[in-house]
Amino acid sequence: MRYIEWLFLLIVGACGTGLANFIGYDVGFLDSLPGLAVLVVISMLAVACTKCIPLKLPIVAYCALIGLIFASPISPIREFVITAAGKINFTAPFTMVGAYAGLSIGDQLKTFVKQGPKIIIVGLLVMTGTFLGSCLWDSLILKLSGAI
Repeated sequence: MRYIEWLFLLIVGACGTGLANFIGYDVGFLDSLPGLAVLVVISMLAVACTKCIPLKLPIVAYCALIGLIFASPISPIREFVITAAGKINFTAPFTMVGAYAGLSIGDQLKTFVKQGPKIIIVGLLVMTGTFLGSCLWDSLILKLSGAI
């Protein structure tokens, strides 16, 4: 994909995240705007890194590394990045991600149906395991920290 396409898609995603942040968490869209801009800049830098750096890491890895560098104590923009990103509730875009996932398999529906009931069983097991694993992990951490 070209950089303009990436930028357009990231801006659309940022607008959706800002809207979800406003509707679900009562954070004004204009209040979210600096954080959304920071996230778009980090994402675009990650896209550029995948094209320029010969080390083949996924875009998500580059996003994490760039975000860590921007928010690290050695960064001159640390306070701005942390404050701006702190106004974004990161659970807000989950609905959008689900919609994108649904759209992405829309053209592969025949392949999906060929999997039969196996895919439903695997999906249920994965979701159940993830939920139970999260519950166990959270309970362990809360007990170790003395919160419960």
